[in-house]
Amino acid sequence: MTFNIDELKENVNVKKEVGWLLPGLEVKRWFLLIFLGSIMIVLGFMVFAELHPLYTTVALIQRAAFTLPSKLLAAIFIGIGAIIFFKGWQKTTLSIMDMNSEKGNSAILEKLYRRRKLSRGAKVVAIGGGTGLSMLLRGIKKYTSNITAIVTVGDDGGSSGRLRNEMGILPPGDIRNCIAALGDDEDLITELFQYRFKTGEGLEGHSFGNLFLTALCSITGNMVKAIKESANVLNIRGVVLPATLDDMKLGAEFEDGRVVHGESNIPEAHGQIKQLFTEPANCTALPEAITAIGEADLIILGPGSLYTSVIPNLLVNGIVDAVTKAKARKIYVCNIMTQPGETTDYTVASHVNALFKHAGGRKIVDAVLVNNRLPDNISEGYAKAGSIPVRLDMENIAPIGIEIVSQKLIQENKEGLVRHSSNRVARAIHYWYRKSIKRG
Repeated sequence: MTFNIDELKENVNVKKEVGWLLPGLEVKRWFLLIFLGSIMIVLGFMVFAELHPLYTTVALIQRAAFTLPSKLLAAIFIGIGAIIFFKGWQKTTLSIMDMNSEKGNSAILEKLYRRRKLSRGAKVVAIGGGTGLSMLLRGIKKYTSNITAIVTVGDDGGSSGRLRNEMGILPPGDIRNCIAALGDDEDLITELFQYRFKTGEGLEGHSFGNLFLTALCSITGNMVKAIKESANVLNIRGVVLPATLDDMKLGAEFEDGRVVHGESNIPEAHGQIKQLFTEPANCTALPEAITAIGEADLIILGPGSLYTSVIPNLLVNGIVDAVTKAKARKIYVCNIMTQPGETTDYTVASHVNALFKHAGGRKIVDAVLVNNRLPDNISEGYAKAGSIPVRLDMENIAPIGIEIVSQKLIQENKEGLVRHSSNRVARAIHYWYRKSIKRG
């Protein structure tokens, strides 16, 4: 099992000096190499000065051996030498890197841990959009840095919609959230990326990250290059990709015959959605996204708005075929509450059936992750809005033939709000993935 170094420190109270000796960092071998090299250099200078180092050293040890046992003497020499060498190497390196403070020491440990430990984690592809995908990424990045987030680009509201209409770019909002989620949560530049202007003519409502991506898109020529440059600035753990570079817009046909155009208009129509579609009809998947899906060990769909965040990715040509052919384990994270205007009265089976329907009837997931606990003080606002808990209807799930993974997934809060906990969701998925591998 892979875990975050901060969690390890918290659980076993590891001091910063001892942290350098944690397994997996691959630095201890270099300590030994530098130590041996230092000895050879010193011996070389002593020979050059005709100090006869070997004879002098042996004579000194012989004299000391008359008063101390040889094993104890050896242990003293080795212990003192190792302590002096290790502390000197550590302090010198940290001084050069201007990381003498405890925070800086933790930062370099985190970087080493990320590179050595998380880089060996499973190859994960997360498909979705909205706040659900960014929530998932914040948890998954603690288990692996081999993450590819494939993000829907159908958003046409808010800051993203304004930039899309005025600048002719892909909506940057969901992409920005994913980049920030994969960055360092305590990094000032990540906070800057998420900063939203509250005043200012033309700026009000826009986030800095959206404007930054828009500017980079203009400079680099396309959104993929802009995302890569932004990811370099934030030093994120993973890759963020738009599902398509086409100017994709969403439309929905309702059971009552109405047809609604525009992602932001679909929930406002308040009806039972029969079929989702894209305009243009044949949007082509980004090649990098198809490659990532094919190489994945684990593919995660959701959570998030079913019809405006998750399913739109499945409508992009090539995505469903790639997911179906992939040898990866595949799991869908079901929403905890129904969403009025999209999934009114939906059960777990309803969510899964909607996925399979828009995937051309193909079984694109092996399991569904569902929440099995609700707050005792659940907010009255949900009932007023017509939102109810998504019911696990085993009688309808069983015929579908997928595994149910039931865990407590909610985030604790005093307000009675029902929110996914990124840590609990990621942990549940990780345990299920490890068990599925053992089962073969």
